Amino acid sequence: MGFFDKIREGLQRTQKNIAAHIGGMFAAFTGANEEFFEDLEETMILADVGATLASEAVEELREITKKQNLRGAEEIRNALADILTRIISVGDPALKLDTKPAVILTIGVNGVGKTTTIGKLALKQKQEGKKVLLCAGDTFRAAAAEQLGIWAERSGADFVRHEEGSDPAAVVFDGCAAAKARGSDLVIVDTAGRLHNKSNLMNELNKIRRVIDRELPGADRETLLVIDATTGQNGLIQAKQFKDYAGITGIVLTKLDGTAKGGIVFAIASQLGVPVKYIGVGEQVEDLLEFDARGFVEAILE
Repeated sequence: MGFFDKIREGLQRTQKNIAAHIGGMFAAFTGANEEFFEDLEETMILADVGATLASEAVEELREITKKQNLRGAEEIRNALADILTRIISVGDPALKLDTKPAVILTIGVNGVGKTTTIGKLALKQKQEGKKVLLCAGDTFRAAAAEQLGIWAERSGADFVRHEEGSDPAAVVFDGCAAAKARGSDLVIVDTAGRLHNKSNLMNELNKIRRVIDRELPGADRETLLVIDATTGQNGLIQAKQFKDYAGITGIVLTKLDGTAKGGIVFAIASQLGVPVKYIGVGEQVEDLLEFDARGFVEAILE
């Protein structure tokens, strides 16, 4: 199955929500009148794009349609695709992991699929020939280390953990030391996922970052925030708070296959200015996809 097909299949619920309405609008297109633009804006809002962003995108489409004298349904649809692609083309979606070792710090509240995402990332990096070490920095949630250990075994990655309730920064310290001793190419750190509005969680994240800075100076580091797409605007609220405190470099949006409101991708990219780097569209390893803005837009507008 090709890349575009995988996105399209994983976004079926969103596609039915957005594309069924937009497709019907273009199929019955009789002209770019005010009713058409109002219906388009409403459809985007229902898909969780966000009222402000939907209004701005449709207003831009109005102006382009008038300025370029667009008349046909296909050319107006293509103009819309261009606008939406630009909105979510924020930053560089590729991971920057050029040093040896490099670090991926994963953060996010409990239940978003963080540990599973780490496992899938580890498998992908192993398949690219990298020596990976997983570090169980979530010492507060029962069974978190055990779950990560299963993924380490499944992916063939090295694994560092302490007892439940240990200091997360101490685990990360040992992980950094092990990575240097074993010649690891990549360290992926799991972190605690307690409620995002607790200052002690943010303090723990800052402590972990200081340990990495001290033990692996100059190492490339990605700080990925994992968000459950099914939470919609609540996920956006989480992301804003984490951005303020944790210096995130990218978003991993999971469970897009489980929601009809995949338009949250546009809201996140627009309001945070942080690139979406991966999207999850299923349970399998190959269902964690590197984000492609144009491919995403084409899949939901097809």
